[in-house]
Amino acid sequence: MSTVAFDVEAVRARFTALRQPIAFFDGPGGTQVPDSVIDAVASYFREANANVGGPYETSRRTEALIAQSRLTAADFLGCASEETIFGANMTTLNFALTRTAARDWKAGDEVVTTQLDHDGNVAPWLELAHDKGLHVRVVRINDDTTLDLDDLEEKLSDRTRAVAFPIASNAVGTLTDVKRIVELAHSAGALAWADAVHYGPHGPIDVADWDVDVLICSPYKFFGPHLGLAFGRAELLGSWRPYKVRPAPNEPLGHRFETGTLPHELLAGFVAAVEYVESVGWDAIRTHERDLGERFLAGLSDDVTLYGLPTMNGRVATFAFNVDGVSTTDAATRLGEAGYAVWHGNYYALEVMKRLGLEDEGAVRAGIVHYNTAEEVDGLLAAIAAL
Repeated sequence: MSTVAFDVEAVRARFTALRQPIAFFDGPGGTQVPDSVIDAVASYFREANANVGGPYETSRRTEALIAQSRLTAADFLGCASEETIFGANMTTLNFALTRTAARDWKAGDEVVTTQLDHDGNVAPWLELAHDKGLHVRVVRINDDTTLDLDDLEEKLSDRTRAVAFPIASNAVGTLTDVKRIVELAHSAGALAWADAVHYGPHGPIDVADWDVDVLICSPYKFFGPHLGLAFGRAELLGSWRPYKVRPAPNEPLGHRFETGTLPHELLAGFVAAVEYVESVGWDAIRTHERDLGERFLAGLSDDVTLYGLPTMNGRVATFAFNVDGVSTTDAATRLGEAGYAVWHGNYYALEVMKRLGLEDEGAVRAGIVHYNTAEEVDGLLAAIAAL
């Protein structure tokens, strides 16, 4: 039973998008945004649209917005404002930051990734391996989709430069033991490089408590606009030589890694998204999502194969499954026609799909976030049973 007061209808009233006759279970691919985020983006265009550095009011408003965005990002991530970096999206940021980090790495150096990773935290390392002669080693997952930490420990060496890992799997919802992974990475003298994209809407991020060196996430996964956000430890950012144009300033540290003009209107939406999450509260979000996740798991019929943990312990409410005798494409299409937005395929989680033997078709994915309702979950279960 939930012990945290949560009025889901009051929450949903803040989203015009949720008034459509669609039950959105596609949050892992991008959540809906509250009206306050839409209004913040529009207000920026109406009241402050300018580039920085101009001796006039709208330019000064834009500069103030950027400063506020850094403070908001610092609060959201648990770091200093100078350690925050904005970009087009997680993948673009990750290609840029990995390339920067590895400027001085040598042939034979190693990077460790995992079978739970989204390819956005794998492909940048593979491209570096191709260019610089690095080796990428992949940590196995167990049959229940939890990360094999013994295998991680065995794959570390004095050549390991980074351990790249997800906080939560975007495919099967499995959470990782962040502190243990970081401890192992640091024991080998390697960077702990975390992907929090999928975890972002499900729980609080605290880079200081986790002791990660780099963390990347995506505001459009936590009720904000299409944007990328990263944290980099100040000592690292100060030691790396950024790829940037010569006139771009070197302060704050994170700004050195932001190429070109920032999407100022999206920063306004980002600030509004964080304010929205704070207004709801993580305790309420996590309790409601756990309740709905348990409801979904309990209601699955015998002809459904679930991939991942069978309870809400050790996972977020993201579920990959297939229905006996129904292709993933047909299942997702028919659910969509019935008014339930789900995903299908591999969702760029290539290694976990290989591990599960699902390379060809992948699986159907339903992702629950806090604006979903018990009635929507029951409707989805009924629609799955009717396939």
